[in-house]
Amino acid sequence: MAKDDDGWVGTTEAAKYLGVVPRTLYRLIDEGAVPAYKLGRVLRLRVADLEAFLETTRVQPGELRHLYPPADGSAQEPTDGDGQ
Repeated sequence: MAKDDDGWVGTTEAAKYLGVVPRTLYRLIDEGAVPAYKLGRVLRLRVADLEAFLETTRVQPGELRHLYPPADGSAQEPTDGDGQ
């Protein structure tokens, strides 16, 4: 990734670094998930902020268990929360 000596990147480089399209990056900025700085007419982002954002989005083991069926092949019935 091309970056300035002090760790600043533009939106195009930041989007590539995160592996998203620029539109998604702008949404993340607008939602406050990724900090950005308006310098004149352009947005700049700190590489350290991008790395911190990536750490907050890391998937932990077991978090995606709901996306695949149980190993024994049995279907799990959804419960309404009261155990019945």
